[in-house]
Amino acid sequence: MAKKTLFQLFSIVTAASLVLTACGGNNNNSGANNGSPSASPAGTDAAESNKPVTISVAYATGDPATKQAIETTIDAFTTANPHITVKNISETTSDSYLDWLKTKDAVGEFPDLVEMRDTKVFADAGKLAELPEGLHSLFTFLPEYDGKKYNAPLTGNAPNGIIYSKKAYADAGITELPKTYDEFIAIQDKLLDSGISPIVAGGKDIFHMGFWVNYFLINNVYKEDPDWNSKRTAKTASFTDAPMVQAISDYKELFTKYVDKGWLSTGDNQTASMLVTGKAAQLYSGPWMFGQITEADPSFEYGFYALPGKDGSVIVNGLPTLAGWSLSAEAAKDADKVEAISAFIKFFFDPAKYSPYLATVNGIPTTAAEVTYETNEHMQEVLRLMADSSVEKSMMINQWFGENAIPPQFRNWFYKLLQDLVVNDADVLQYMQQSDTEYDNNVKANQQ
Repeated sequence: MAKKTLFQLFSIVTAASLVLTACGGNNNNSGANNGSPSASPAGTDAAESNKPVTISVAYATGDPATKQAIETTIDAFTTANPHITVKNISETTSDSYLDWLKTKDAVGEFPDLVEMRDTKVFADAGKLAELPEGLHSLFTFLPEYDGKKYNAPLTGNAPNGIIYSKKAYADAGITELPKTYDEFIAIQDKLLDSGISPIVAGGKDIFHMGFWVNYFLINNVYKEDPDWNSKRTAKTASFTDAPMVQAISDYKELFTKYVDKGWLSTGDNQTASMLVTGKAAQLYSGPWMFGQITEADPSFEYGFYALPGKDGSVIVNGLPTLAGWSLSAEAAKDADKVEAISAFIKFFFDPAKYSPYLATVNGIPTTAAEVTYETNEHMQEVLRLMADSSVEKSMMINQWFGENAIPPQFRNWFYKLLQDLVVNDADVLQYMQQSDTEYDNNVKANQQ
């Protein structure tokens, strides 16, 4: 299938570099670019003319570590290029990032350079320009939409996993990590008996719901049929199909029995605190949380593992997605802005600058140039999973693109529906029937 072909290509171009990165790792800010021809020009391309220019930049601000890392890079870039003014219009908002960008567009404030997570939406609307060809060689792999390359990927698509308190596991008498999902459920019962909330979830932030929801979708639906989304769009598959119903039933059972009861009012940025203070034993999230956990309590001892499926196999989200820095179509009309944006992207991905960014966010490198940075045991496990060809890679429901793209407005609606499913202890099949209706309505609306 197309997705397996994509995975095979991705494995070839990433496996060696990921292993090297995991083993490298004693150089956060220097040494990664010694002798690199890109180190010197990266911050000076736009300085050739020294013509004053202003570019607006926007990115998702939900993760504090990523926000800090991007702002640090912007500050360094403007210091190196004083004639370029970077107007950071990013905002922390309760709206979804997609909705926020749509609002910016509606009021005529769509950014010149934007962290794009919904490429299809804005490419179809004519809001994006192709990534300048001179930047393509910076990366090992660039995903395409309709034969065009729009994104400079900030990091690789990182796998989620169980981040657990070693003390909580020890106190509950847990001495081995689970080899199947059923063994994982047995661990939850032990944690409950020990008096601790087994799992913390940040349900107040709708994107956080996707972590658990997509674990079940990947293991029950996409593992067997990576083209399920396109079949749903064609109405040859249904949310009432047995694999989907099983996935959502397992999700409901987990949230009903084992997730901390305050999950709906807990923000994503509160989950690390609940973990380190012993209010919960586990968090299902990605490596971007490692820095937040260490910042909350440097002495906190925790582990990380990919959660296996019921049959013991491991499949994680990790295929390349249509996401990254993108150039607006409007900015592309201005040669000075294009030059400044290109200079910023080269600066951002220069090994000397990209290395500390990756170290801050615990990110997976996407560049052709080797990048090394210090990694802890947890990040090394992430990199091992990504480099291991026996670990299948997949995507979240909204990350698929091309024929497998879902209506962009469906994701948040679906996640909210699944929140209501748990809160109301509702019937899974009835809610999946609602999902079919909403999905078809979204497809129809987008065709008008």
